[in-house]
Amino acid sequence: MKEGVPVPSRAERVVITDEQWNDARLLWNYHQMGHRPRPCSAAIGLGSHDLGVATASADLYRAGLFPVIVFSGGNSPTTATRFPRGEAVHYREHALELGVPGEAILVEPKAANTGQNISFSREVLREASVEVDSLLLISKPYMERRAYATCRKVWPEIDVVCASEPLELDDYVKAIGDEKLVTDMLVGDLQRVIEYPKLGYSIEQEVPEHIHAAYQRLLHAGFDSRLLKP
Repeated sequence: MKEGVPVPSRAERVVITDEQWNDARLLWNYHQMGHRPRPCSAAIGLGSHDLGVATASADLYRAGLFPVIVFSGGNSPTTATRFPRGEAVHYREHALELGVPGEAILVEPKAANTGQNISFSREVLREASVEVDSLLLISKPYMERRAYATCRKVWPEIDVVCASEPLELDDYVKAIGDEKLVTDMLVGDLQRVIEYPKLGYSIEQEVPEHIHAAYQRLLHAGFDSRLLKP
């Protein structure tokens, strides 16, 4: 089970119907960009509750896809207990344990959202004299599309490739330990894909009609704990 994620007790858990699970799978597949990882000038590991981002980063480094990575992220209410020294610091420590050399890792410890992850990391790379024309953006599996849309907004001239742990939805649910919580996350991220362009945080992404319909069904069914606050 992935640590750092508040999992409801057994008594609080919601039984998800087959139709709702099919809708969740539609959202999961939509959130993944389907990019094929390829060599890039640098990488950014986006901080979150999910240490799997650091694991995926180590795997991609060992595959020779980038020479340097910035782990970016401070703390949030959902990560302060799990990562008391900050998301980026703990990501770095995990990557070191997995064999990534210290000289290949830069740390950006202040970012509090995805836009800051990218813009602050861009500055860290500049200060380290790393010339970047292509970027491997590593995130949680269901955050790929939002990360891509954000990067295209705040760093539009860069060639960006998205990557994450190669997990299927069923495997991710087993790792988290609660299918309701994961479905809430999928719904919450899709809301951000839809709403953030209106706020100037990201570029607009086409949301196919069948994806939007699945999103609306899950919303109406109460999968709403990760929605933006009014």
